Amino acid sequence: MTMLADSADAVIGVDTHTDTHTACMLDHLGRQIATVTTTADPQGCQMLLAWAVRQMPGSRLAWVVEGTRSHGLGLARMLQASGHVVVEADRPARASTRPGGKSDPADALRAARDALAAEKLAQPRSDGPREALRILLTARAQASTARTAAVNTLKALLLGAPDNLRQSLRGLTTPQQASKCRSLRAHAHQPVAEQILRTELRRLATHIRTWDRELRANKAQLRQLVAQIMPALLDQPGVGPMSAAQLLVSWSHPGRCRSEAAFATLAGVSPLEASSGKITRHRLNRFGDRQLNRALHVIINWRMLHHCPTQAYLARRAGHKTEREIRRCLKRYAARSLFRLMETAART
Repeated sequence: MTMLADSADAVIGVDTHTDTHTACMLDHLGRQIATVTTTADPQGCQMLLAWAVRQMPGSRLAWVVEGTRSHGLGLARMLQASGHVVVEADRPARASTRPGGKSDPADALRAARDALAAEKLAQPRSDGPREALRILLTARAQASTARTAAVNTLKALLLGAPDNLRQSLRGLTTPQQASKCRSLRAHAHQPVAEQILRTELRRLATHIRTWDRELRANKAQLRQLVAQIMPALLDQPGVGPMSAAQLLVSWSHPGRCRSEAAFATLAGVSPLEASSGKITRHRLNRFGDRQLNRALHVIINWRMLHHCPTQAYLARRAGHKTEREIRRCLKRYAARSLFRLMETAART
């Protein structure tokens, strides 16, 4: 994407919130023209668009919207449907490091000026199948967290269970323990504490089975959607339906990341210089999309155990690099190859 000053007559920065949107219009030289605040509902978005057209009739407008996948999603969708150029605003600096304080008009002005000066602009993520994958991944994360909490609670209650009950569950796997706990019954001749314990263990075990079923159904949906969108991903070693879905959600669409290096930076696997004196080395990158970084970590872990070329690389590098450095290199290689695969598959 070219610089906004070359492609637009006016740039409108929008600071989005739950109830209101504040917009600030600049000309292509960065001079402030007007500021307005509207409601964050569809009528307010239409009023914002009409206001911009009245301020600069017949001009090329570019919109810099904060939170294009959160509070600004409705506005971004409406602007894109109307044929306007929409840019995703960069994350603002912390309030403590911003000169001049903070307000909604100031944030909108900052977003517009930052975009005018930027050489590299971010496109909003796409809707459609990518949004469906994001929803499934969000639901999966919630279900996985709830299942883990239920398992942890069940294990904690078993620690204080009567000896005969603990002995019957000793040495079993978690699914086997949950299966046995679902058959527990409380009887009147038992102490009240044991009756309540058995009831709660049965309830938790039932919840665990429910979450297991939901996670299996979620995985099947993810696999089906990924197979429809980009089946080539599932053919790559170590790439399962969850990792493939996260790759597609973070990548979004062709051209959003300008290069494989930009995709590696997004994934937090681009090397950071950590050299000093005669020592030349790189360190891990703790920035970027941590869920994408996690997906690459899962892929690399599988390849280190089952993928012959990766194991050969490990053997070659074992005496020259630490395990952390080897993993960093492998993540970087995986980001490069998977980005090129997604770009090529999407265009062909």
